[in-house]
Amino acid sequence: MKGMTIIVKNISSLVKMLIFLFGIYIIIFGHLTPGGGFAGGVILASTYVLLMLAFGREYAEKNLSLPITSKLDCVGALLFAAVALFGLFYGAAGFFWNFIHQKYMVGQPLKLLSAGTIPLSNIA
Repeated sequence: MKGMTIIVKNISSLVKMLIFLFGIYIIIFGHLTPGGGFAGGVILASTYVLLMLAFGREYAEKNLSLPITSKLDCVGALLFAAVALFGLFYGAAGFFWNFIHQKYMVGQPLKLLSAGTIPLSNIA
């Protein structure tokens, strides 16, 4: 399949970065607004689906191949495990313990860095 018409391809080329940036925004600010790691990941995946529908499967697989996606999956799992293990080793209270809580002021409304380990888990 070679994709859709030239109009769909041009519009998809214009909006793909907007959708991608919106997904990154939802991931980073997920503890302040509804959303987070899962919702942001779904939005990021919709960028890939848009490209696959507009340009065809070959174009999408050429730009994001299986080895690359496998490596990204492994990096995400390792980051998530690192957040869990930092809580275990730093505070010795258990997995996913909020180890940032003791050093910094957490829980302040509308402050980006006040959520402790939640943004780290969203990014992982």
